[in-house]
Amino acid sequence: MLLDFIILLIILFLLVLLSMVWPPDSPWAPWWRTSHKTARAICKLAKIKDEDLIYDLGSGDGTALITAAKEFGASGVGIEIDPLRYWISRIRIKNANLSDKVKVIRKNFFKQDIKDADVVFVYLVPKTLERLLPKFKKELKKGTRVVSFVYEMNLPLKKYDKKNRLRLYII
Repeated sequence: MLLDFIILLIILFLLVLLSMVWPPDSPWAPWWRTSHKTARAICKLAKIKDEDLIYDLGSGDGTALITAAKEFGASGVGIEIDPLRYWISRIRIKNANLSDKVKVIRKNFFKQDIKDADVVFVYLVPKTLERLLPKFKKELKKGTRVVSFVYEMNLPLKKYDKKNRLRLYII
């Protein structure tokens, strides 16, 4: 019994370790974190205001949404399919006393309506970003800001922050 538990812990540790060096062309979602510094840079690049509604697709531990709400006054919706990341973000949002401004939905973001978004954050692999383009073009209203961390999208680039590896697109 103890040996089974130790093996399970080793496997979980190796999966987390592997996710940090995940290949960018993989169709699976790696567990990459957005740092607080990067989250703040995303908000500044997108010119987040308190009346903005932000959607974070694959919101992970909620860092970007927590930063946007706490420091810029925005409201946010995170869409996260992974149960562990979903619960971690829920706990972090509750601990930050932001439950009234930020919510996380445990769903597949391809199946969620995002038409109300003023800003969309994505830190996703290129194959996923490519699959999202038709959804963005169909659901997002004109003027919606999309910020992609690290990877570029096939949309007209409005601004590029080379230092922080951020790209701003406007629908």
